[in-house]
Amino acid sequence: MIQKLEMINICRSFPGILASDNVSLTIKSGEILGLLGENGAGKSTLMNILYGLITPDSGEIKIDGKNVFFSSSRDAIKARIGMVHQHFMLIPNHTVAENLALIDPQSSFFFPASGIRKRIEKLAETFGLKINPDAYIWQLSAGEQQRVEIIKTLLTGAEVIILDEPTSVLTPTEASELISIVKKMASDGHSIILITHKLDEIISCANRFVVMRQGKKTGELDNTNVDKSTLAKLMVGQDIEFPASKNTASSGEILFDVQNLNVQSDMSLPAVKNISFAILKGEILGIAGVSGNGQKELVQALTGLRKIQSGEVFFSGKRITDFSPRAIYQKGIAHIPEDRFRYGVSGNLTLNENAVLNKYFKKDNSWFGFLKNSNIRKHAESIVSDYNVAASSTDVSIKNLSGGNVQKFIVGRELKEDPQLLLAVHPTYGVDIGASNYIRNEFLKHREKGRAILLVSEDLEELFQIADRVAVIYRGEFKKILKTSETSVAEIGQIMTGA
Repeated sequence: MIQKLEMINICRSFPGILASDNVSLTIKSGEILGLLGENGAGKSTLMNILYGLITPDSGEIKIDGKNVFFSSSRDAIKARIGMVHQHFMLIPNHTVAENLALIDPQSSFFFPASGIRKRIEKLAETFGLKINPDAYIWQLSAGEQQRVEIIKTLLTGAEVIILDEPTSVLTPTEASELISIVKKMASDGHSIILITHKLDEIISCANRFVVMRQGKKTGELDNTNVDKSTLAKLMVGQDIEFPASKNTASSGEILFDVQNLNVQSDMSLPAVKNISFAILKGEILGIAGVSGNGQKELVQALTGLRKIQSGEVFFSGKRITDFSPRAIYQKGIAHIPEDRFRYGVSGNLTLNENAVLNKYFKKDNSWFGFLKNSNIRKHAESIVSDYNVAASSTDVSIKNLSGGNVQKFIVGRELKEDPQLLLAVHPTYGVDIGASNYIRNEFLKHREKGRAILLVSEDLEELFQIADRVAVIYRGEFKKILKTSETSVAEIGQIMTGA
């Protein structure tokens, strides 16, 4: 078992950005190290260097006192380092055993999946990673897929394991189970590096914390009398204002009314089943649910991106069922999509161009088909400034930004239009704590102006911070709609799993 891993004075720069500036960290056998920082702080760069995906400009990596160099992830795996990425790397149409056989060095050439079952069962028993080897990946929940990814790293012999945002798509129960698994792995001698924006979770399990900001290490401390505020201040350089307002500004007037909505999935199967709800002016209605229970299809239907099979949608008392996305936007309904890169931005376009994707045709932005570039640039720069988007210039392609910074840009673009209704899907997903709380406070300000928000989130803490009511969706149906002041995270978490 690896006793000690060191990264010493690691430097790595990209055009216009010093992503890692003489950063050092150490992790010992049996430790859980929390790696914290804002979006663009350099966490991913540092871990990609450790996993062999990026080569450093300078610095050293030592394992048990011996220098090592990784030119690829294969080198890192051979050195017993594993990484579970934020986005799972599994083949949906293959079984668990088939996916694991692809990476298992001990798999036989003939019938590899059948020979791996015993090894899967042994690891499952040792670390509490219960999984059915014969289940197809597409049949598994996010938590179960997470277990498959962890088993994958263990099968390759990993003793230092990097977990990148491991609980971002998990229910509270699944997240709690994962933390227990991580602790069990550490007690067995594995070294765990945990990257997350969820401070409560990391405080509950990490032995030490390394905090980064703008490519530099700003702090390293033991988990002794540490609280969220201390860690957050190290991350962003100032005190964080956590959302506290729970007083509704609702006028009692219905703004958005959905009646008996039915929508099909991409497989032509029922995805949304006879859903009805209303949102009042000055209200935030949250939708809680495990990913894949109809949230995507529901929001796409409400924004004109997916056909409605039956049912009616009304906005300000007027029917907008089956309106086009542009027509819905022009009515005063904005949309922060689930898939930021597919529906939110165009990767090859600049920040300037992405700032007006949904309103390039307006007179402020164009004249007889010619874009007013100076106006567009000022608008893009105001988004970057107001929402603290890390970008060297608004003339760069948006694909060069981190996922969190792309998300902040989209949120800023939509809120600056001051929409009557905002449909926000996972608006703080992959966003650092400073930006997350800024976005949530902006949502509260938006509500206080009498605007309405439909907030789809798998982060129950977020929903309980700012939502007035929460609708729990399960297998395409709203099981309950409850006031957040009259329920609890535990109750909502139970309903999310079908209980």
